Amino acid sequence: MTVTELVSYDEALATYEPVMGLEVHVELGTKTKMFCGCATELGAEPNSQTCPTCLGLPGSLPVVNGIAVESAVKIGLALNCEIAEWCRFARKNYFYPDMPKNFQTSQYDEPIAFNGYLDVQLEDGEIFRVEIERAHMEEDTGKSTHVGGATGRIHGAQHSLLDYNRAGIPLIEIVTKPITGAGERAPEVAKAYVAELRELIKALGVSEARMEMGQMRCDVNLSLMPKGAEKFGTRSETKNVNSLRSVERAARFEIMRHAAVLNDGGTIIQETRHFHEEDGSTTSGRVKEEAEDYRYFPEPDLVPVAPAREWVEELRKGLPELPRVRRNRLREEWGVSEHDMQSILNAGAVDLITATIEAGADATSARKWWMGELSRIANEEGIGLGLLPITPAQVARIATLIAEGSLNDKLGREVIKHVVNDEGEPDEIIEKRGLKIVSDEGALGTAVDEAIAANAGIADKIRSGKVAAAGALVGAVMKATRGQADAARVRELILEKLGVEG
Repeated sequence: MTVTELVSYDEALATYEPVMGLEVHVELGTKTKMFCGCATELGAEPNSQTCPTCLGLPGSLPVVNGIAVESAVKIGLALNCEIAEWCRFARKNYFYPDMPKNFQTSQYDEPIAFNGYLDVQLEDGEIFRVEIERAHMEEDTGKSTHVGGATGRIHGAQHSLLDYNRAGIPLIEIVTKPITGAGERAPEVAKAYVAELRELIKALGVSEARMEMGQMRCDVNLSLMPKGAEKFGTRSETKNVNSLRSVERAARFEIMRHAAVLNDGGTIIQETRHFHEEDGSTTSGRVKEEAEDYRYFPEPDLVPVAPAREWVEELRKGLPELPRVRRNRLREEWGVSEHDMQSILNAGAVDLITATIEAGADATSARKWWMGELSRIANEEGIGLGLLPITPAQVARIATLIAEGSLNDKLGREVIKHVVNDEGEPDEIIEKRGLKIVSDEGALGTAVDEAIAANAGIADKIRSGKVAAAGALVGAVMKATRGQADAARVRELILEKLGVEG
C-alpha cells in the first residue's frame, strides 16, 4: 500500500477507534554489559568490546549486573509500578543474526516491575494517564550494517557487517497496557508519553535516553476497531522509531493505513513495519510472532532476582523530583503560563534555562535568550538547543553584562553569535570586537548634539511638547554609535539638551 491510497485522518477517526501499545527500549548507562564485564563505551572499534560470555561461547556463564537491577527498580518505582519480590530471567529463542548466542536473555512472565502508570500532559494542558503493563530487564542485540543497495536494509544489500559491541548492553523494556479512549489525539498521546518517559529516565540518571543515538527507541503497536466495538483489531508494530516527532507520525500513518485496508474489505496482517523519516510512511517488515513462537524457558544459568523490601524502600526514598512535579514547580517560580512552559519543554530548554539561572541569570533573561535568539539559531542550523556550542554559564554571563549596563540586547545578540562561532568567551569577544556600550558622557553628548543639529525639525517638535518624537533622535544616535549607546541615557540627554521634562 502506498501513501496515495490512504484515507484521510478525519475519515479514519469517524469510523474507527485507535488502540495503541507502546514498547520503549532504554539502554542503561552502566559501564559494563548486562551479564559480563565488557565495556559499553560508544564509538569503540567494532567487536573490540566482547568476551566469551556476550559472544555465547561454550562454557561461559553470565552474571547479572547489579547496577542494572537497581536502575530497573528505580524506573519501576518512578512509573508507580509494583516491584516483584522474586523474578527471573528467561531465554527468548529466535534467529538473531546480530545476537551471537542466538537467543536473548530477557524476562517473560516474571518481570521485575509491573502494573504501573504514567500521567502525561498534552499540549492544551489535559492530563492523560497511560497504564504500564510491565518494565523488564533484558540485553540489547548487536548492530548489523547492510552494505550496498539503495535503502541500507538487508534487501538488495551485497553483504552485511556485524558489530557485537552492543550485544549484551543492559536494556529496560517498558510496555504499556492497551491505550484506549484517546481518539483523534492518539498520536499526540503517543508522543507526549514517550517525551515524558524520556524526561523521567534522564531525571533518574539511569540513561542519557538520546533517541537519535539509539539509547531510547519506541515500537508503536497500533490497531483499529469499529466505533462501539469491544474486540480489538489486529495490530501492526512499527519498530525502532527514534524521535518524538516520528512516534507521532508513525501512529498517525498507521491509523490512516489500517482504515484504508479495512474500508476496502481487506485484512490487517500482524507484522512488524519499518518507519521512513523522509515521508512519514511505514513499509512491511516481517510477520510478527506471538509469545509462544519464541519458546521462552527459564534461564538455567542465572539465579532468580529477589529485591529486598528494605532496599526497594530506600531506593523509593532516594528518587529525585520527578519531571512533571519539577516542571510545575519551575513554572510557578518562573511565573510563566502552562502554554509557555509547554513551549519550553517542547524546545528541550528546561534544563538549559535552569542551569543558566543557577549560573547567575534571572529567570526572565534566561528564558528570553534560550527561547528567543538561541532557538532561532538552532532552527537555522537544524539542531537541538542543547547541541549549540554555547553553555548556560556563557549565556548567564551575557545576561549579567546586560543587567549591569555593559551591553544592550543588540550587542548581546552579537556576542552570542560570536560565541556560537567558537570565537571565545563573552568577555574576550567584547574586548576583541569593541562591543561594549558607549558610556562616556562626553562621547554621548557629542553624538546627541550632532543628531539634534541634523534633525532640527524633530528637535522643534520635542521642544513643543511632542516628547514621543525623541525616539527618532535616539535612533539616530544609536545608528551613529553602531548600536553601542545606552538608549535610556541617550533619551535623557536629548531631553536635557532640549530643555524638556521626561
